[in-house]
Amino acid sequence: MDASINDYRLISLRRGPGKGLLTEGREEIGGKAQGLLSIQEALAGAGKTFTVDIPKMTVLGASVFEAFMERNQLWDTALSDLPDERIAHAFQKADLPFEALGELRNLATRWTTPLAVRSSSLLEDTTDMPFAGIYQTKMIPNNGHDPDVRFQKLVEAIKLVWASTFFRVAKDYCQATSLCAGDEKMAVIIQEIVGKTHADRFYPELSGVARSFNYYPLKPARPEDGVVSLALGLGKTIVDGDKTWVYSPAYPSKPAPYKSLEELIEQTQNEFWVVGLSKPTEYNPIKETEFLQRLNLTTAEKDGTLARLVSTYDPESERLSLGAGSRGPRVLNFAPLLTMNDTGFNDLIADLLIRCEQKLGCPVEIEFAATFDPHHFGFLQVRPMVVPSSIVELTSSDLAQDNVLLASEAALGNGSTQDITDIVYVIPERFDLKHTRQIAGELEQHNQRLMAEKRPYVLMVFGRLGTLDPWLGIPVTWGQVCGAKVIVEATQSNVRVELSQGSHYFHNIINLGVLYFSMPTYSPYYIDWGWIEKQPAVHESEFVRHVRLPAPLNVKVDGRSSRGVITTPFL
Repeated sequence: MDASINDYRLISLRRGPGKGLLTEGREEIGGKAQGLLSIQEALAGAGKTFTVDIPKMTVLGASVFEAFMERNQLWDTALSDLPDERIAHAFQKADLPFEALGELRNLATRWTTPLAVRSSSLLEDTTDMPFAGIYQTKMIPNNGHDPDVRFQKLVEAIKLVWASTFFRVAKDYCQATSLCAGDEKMAVIIQEIVGKTHADRFYPELSGVARSFNYYPLKPARPEDGVVSLALGLGKTIVDGDKTWVYSPAYPSKPAPYKSLEELIEQTQNEFWVVGLSKPTEYNPIKETEFLQRLNLTTAEKDGTLARLVSTYDPESERLSLGAGSRGPRVLNFAPLLTMNDTGFNDLIADLLIRCEQKLGCPVEIEFAATFDPHHFGFLQVRPMVVPSSIVELTSSDLAQDNVLLASEAALGNGSTQDITDIVYVIPERFDLKHTRQIAGELEQHNQRLMAEKRPYVLMVFGRLGTLDPWLGIPVTWGQVCGAKVIVEATQSNVRVELSQGSHYFHNIINLGVLYFSMPTYSPYYIDWGWIEKQPAVHESEFVRHVRLPAPLNVKVDGRSSRGVITTPFL
């Protein structure tokens, strides 16, 4: 099948608009666009039943961004400590370089389907200091009859992506990685969204992220078998760390690791994101989700998009039946797609991971979206992953030492550290999911203070860290906790959600070498809260406490066995 980019153009002030070439250089088009251009050849011939392609795109080069900043004298505002909203409004008031306007207006005239306006920066997809998920993406319906209106919305979206280069989350991230926000060079990708129109909404039946190396394999799967996360609708569900279906490409029909059918139903996706095609409820050009809607499965049922994705629960037999052919609650477990495999979907995923690994010479993470009847697979992104290289070996007995603070057999990363004396933790007896937004703000304050003091710390929380759903965990952005060098996610009686991996969030954790511990409900190990509470508090807010130890903790993670342990100093 054809795997080329259907209509790729570059708008650049260095060489003028026109057809883009691979030799244009990463400095002008950024890491994300460079990755898509470089992978085209490797995708040729992929897919027996799917049409595989990279959706058509235009790249607004970094030279346009630099001219925009300089001509509008925005650098002082951008690098200031002003709130994100103030910076975003300043960018919206500024003028785009006139040399780029004609080509952008021509694009708005030619393209009349929904568009994703995404960042493509120099730093974003590097393996040593990745910026994945730090900058904003604006999705616009682009369906109005008036090309001038479509052009206006496109320009607003571009300015928001540029402004997000200097939002607080990005600046905090730069500080944590010893980079300077003023050094960033921001290209922008304008790309057609994969999907279909249903009434007044547009979305793909399927979005996903696939990794060729899995830090949480469930036996019999091995780390090198990889892992795939699937969701109905736009990929925002996956990126935000919401409920998704996770499986190994080596064992696509293996039952999910839930204790009961009730737990399975409760923990599977029941809402999805779409691009709204009607007028938004409010005009807000600096809001990333201005044109997005979050809907429930009843809407997808009306749209006829569930047939290949769900099973149906029969209350009488208390069983699931494949597909949506009978009455009953729908469970989004993607069983028809993965068990019947009549579309060859899983075979395609496995093939693409191999092709991309061979091309990049390392494990990879890819993002994609798909529609069915006809089957279309849109390849959206590829980036390298870092896998454990140094040897750290932990046995079961290592997890049961006398001075163990906590241990896990679901740890992420690889390596050890003995230079951390600070612990920031959510106070267990005060934690409640209804307070997670306030907790996120308190965590940010502790993070900023410790980063200013250049003190790495262990962060201990409950539920999913980084999810946008406050009833699943704490809705922080990466920049709010990016000073943590060790992160612990735990559960307790009032928070029993499945701990999960968000896409961009965990890409950053892995590639920045952050050691991560998952403490699920079924874990045989526990956290020694009594020992922590005896340590002297440096700061304490309503829900979060910061303690400092007289000697460093010893933290070890074995990336091959997924074992991890934190031991306390013998004092």
